[in-house]
Amino acid sequence: MSNEIWLTYLNGPAVEQLSLTDSEILTAVEEGLRAQGAGKSVIEPRVHLEPDPSFHGHFNVLRGYVEPLGLAGVKIVGDYVDNYKQGLPSEMALLNLFDPRTGMPLAIVDATAITEMRTGALTAIGARHLARRDSRILGHVGARGTSYWNVRLLDHLYDFEEIRVHSRRPESRDAFAERLRQDLGKPVVVTEDWQSCVSGADIVVEASRLSQPTPLLKTEWIKPGSLVIPYGTMSAVELSLTDLMDKIVVDDWGQCRTGKLGALRQHVDAGKLTEETLHAELCDLVVGNKPGRESDDEMTLFWHRGLSLSDIALGAAMVEKAKADDVGQRLRFA
Repeated sequence: MSNEIWLTYLNGPAVEQLSLTDSEILTAVEEGLRAQGAGKSVIEPRVHLEPDPSFHGHFNVLRGYVEPLGLAGVKIVGDYVDNYKQGLPSEMALLNLFDPRTGMPLAIVDATAITEMRTGALTAIGARHLARRDSRILGHVGARGTSYWNVRLLDHLYDFEEIRVHSRRPESRDAFAERLRQDLGKPVVVTEDWQSCVSGADIVVEASRLSQPTPLLKTEWIKPGSLVIPYGTMSAVELSLTDLMDKIVVDDWGQCRTGKLGALRQHVDAGKLTEETLHAELCDLVVGNKPGRESDDEMTLFWHRGLSLSDIALGAAMVEKAKADDVGQRLRFA
């Protein structure tokens, strides 16, 4: 081969060194949503690899193309619920970016932080369109890696008066709350049960880590006029939750309507959530094709499975900033 091919490699420390701001993260993820809303993207259904059920984990493979960025991408992320026992994150990932015209590899990025940041960004952007503008109380269940960015980016938009957090393990929820207190510079309430965390909250986020579907989030606890955002792999909500909702929005209906996993899997299987009862995909709200919240008393729900487009857009933003700041490594491919 006569031409040398080089690609960018950003490992975990390089990604951390970039120190993307909250606004940079939200802007990048919104760019992917705008491409989706404009019909200038391709989202392939995610696929899963479960090496052995006894390992209590699996791999998600997400694939997509974002035309305005001129990039295709594939992310592989492991999801292992018992990793904390080995001092490891439950989700670790790699993102590969390619030139869609030639297939040439352009970048390899540690996507563990990308997964956490883009998940939080989707949560926050969904809330921007579906929550009351005067939302002041956040109830967040779960302390997984993505949870930090849920709370941080939501607070960036809403500057909450009260933040409540809960998770199954006391050491996990206490450490999570302390990190938030330090970084947000405000009190964070640790609750010992689900009900005291979510009752009366304006925005409820369910990011629990369950080994099997268990209806721990009771419909009766949900405050009128609130927004509920469930996105756990295993459902933690009751079948009656969708009966309350005036609007249900997802990030990608193609992913939400298929597969065995997801917070509203039972609602799809039972016919409670269908293409007819679905209000919109989030991208439709972002580009203005459909309205978000239209009144203070609306009950709204946003379910997101995770978009390859968000990974690609945020990865692209990191690669561009890395070039400008001379961060990362150049690796020879050929």
